[in-house]
Amino acid sequence: MSGKSIRMERIIDRNTGRAVIVPMDHGISMGPVEGLVDMKTTIDKISQGGATAVVLHKGVVPYGHRSFGRDIGLIVHLSASTSLSPDPNSKVLVTTVQEAIKMGADAVSIHVNIGASTETDMLHDFGNVARECNEWGLPLMVMIYPRGKDIKNGYDVDLLKQCARAGMELGADIVKTSYTGDIDSFREVVKGAIIPVVIAGGPKMSNDRDLLQMVKDSVEAGGKGVSIGRNVFQHRNVAGITRAIADVVLREAEVDEALKNLE
Repeated sequence: MSGKSIRMERIIDRNTGRAVIVPMDHGISMGPVEGLVDMKTTIDKISQGGATAVVLHKGVVPYGHRSFGRDIGLIVHLSASTSLSPDPNSKVLVTTVQEAIKMGADAVSIHVNIGASTETDMLHDFGNVARECNEWGLPLMVMIYPRGKDIKNGYDVDLLKQCARAGMELGADIVKTSYTGDIDSFREVVKGAIIPVVIAGGPKMSNDRDLLQMVKDSVEAGGKGVSIGRNVFQHRNVAGITRAIADVVLREAEVDEALKNLE
């Protein structure tokens, strides 16, 4: 078994091959929003809920990861931009693969926006990071979306299919992208990507049932889980919503059954 395979089992469930990942890299782009101030407490609740991994920027790792001894996979995010930028879609590398390894990362992630004005730079960085990950045996998740001034619909199935396929073509091990809105069209995204696809949560949702139904449908379409941030770490019951999502993804629970975790 390769080093990359061993590390993959630290961020996914080895029995199902699926993942419940909670990205918490929003502090750079959005500031210290609700849920990202007391990182230790939030990550502890996420761990209690059964998430397989969290995504953190390098500066947060000493203040939040495995804070109370519970084991949870660590994915260090390599790229960033802020909401104050003239082009927030333009992501730049702020951490290296080697830095992430020194911090004890089980994997790394990179963000690429297809259609952005600096797409070529992001693809160039993506290719280099993928090469370094292969050299070091480190899994790579790419967060890849159709975003830019000429992108009219970021949930268009053809655009998401191209994004997911680009992630696979350039060497990612896991693709994170948006859910298309229905099972049949998302099945096309999954099929075209070949490698595991996990869905983003998007903006904060007001309805737990809708969130869990989206998760359930994505798995039915062949998705390998979720990478959901705000809808978890800003939830009124962080441990409960994490557990509900884990029930759907890892234990194939029905939505009504999973909702009981929130009662």
